[in-house]
Amino acid sequence: MNEIIIELTSIDAQSFFGQRNSTIELLKKYFPKLKLVARGSALKAFGEEELLEEFDKRMDMLIEHFEKYNKMDENAMERILTSESREEYQSSEKSDQVLVHGVGGKKIKAQTPNQRKLVDLMRKNDMCFAIGPAGTGKTYTGVALAVKALKEKQVKRIILTRPAVEAGENLGFLPGDMKEKLDPYMQPLYDGLRDMIPAERLEDFIEKGIIQIAPLAFMRGRTLDNAFVILDEAQNTTHSQMKMFLTRMGKNAKFMITGDPGQIDLPRRVTSGLKEALLVLKDVQGIGMIYLDDKDVIRHKLVKKVIAAYKGIENNPE
Repeated sequence: MNEIIIELTSIDAQSFFGQRNSTIELLKKYFPKLKLVARGSALKAFGEEELLEEFDKRMDMLIEHFEKYNKMDENAMERILTSESREEYQSSEKSDQVLVHGVGGKKIKAQTPNQRKLVDLMRKNDMCFAIGPAGTGKTYTGVALAVKALKEKQVKRIILTRPAVEAGENLGFLPGDMKEKLDPYMQPLYDGLRDMIPAERLEDFIEKGIIQIAPLAFMRGRTLDNAFVILDEAQNTTHSQMKMFLTRMGKNAKFMITGDPGQIDLPRRVTSGLKEALLVLKDVQGIGMIYLDDKDVIRHKLVKKVIAAYKGIENNPE
């Protein structure tokens, strides 16, 4: 059996290996055919020569990352271990640009390769579909791009919309007027904006109509010019709603459609407008499509495990 020894002389080995050897455990997940043994500041790997060569390359990238940032979290490790090559990872690191400076100087930027691809797609296309499970940053990245476009005066307004579909809840029984009933559906959009625009200024933008947050039904009959428009939770649109929305596009407009086909709350036998649009528009020039996955999840690490567990059930129904 072949063997290589990697000496961690330039970094603190204990910090690199992580609590309870968490780094080693993740390496074992991606290199299941290798036997890994950590001793002091050395990491020994046993296995086939080809696998050992690949492992050696990935370890170089991981050590380089640790030297640069003095930390190693699970998301960073997964990006390094799943990138096609060192060049791809380095390219994604270089394109790690700040989209906007948020409240309190917070730097808001795309954090995964697919999120960066989404940024590039929106730069090249006037319409883009961002598809993926919960926590992959679809909506948040979209809101950041919209705020960036507004701040740079590329557009005059931001319009954020969602279909008001009841996810197992009854809208009619909620208290308050129509706005108060609908606001909970729009909360993720408000949350993103509050990270990026100070509260008083955000309130002023909303009062002046520079930023509009409204249910999808309110889009009917409008022509949306000079606007960055985001349709969120698009999996819950019907055929007619999706067609209506897409045909609202006016001059100097950017349209971004986000959704998760795995979380459809429509009644049975009602076709998702998002699923249909992805098929109908896949070859239309000027429309970009990006599929994010659990490697892009940037919430709590358990979210990835939840997505993986449910994927197993959905792929193997009883």
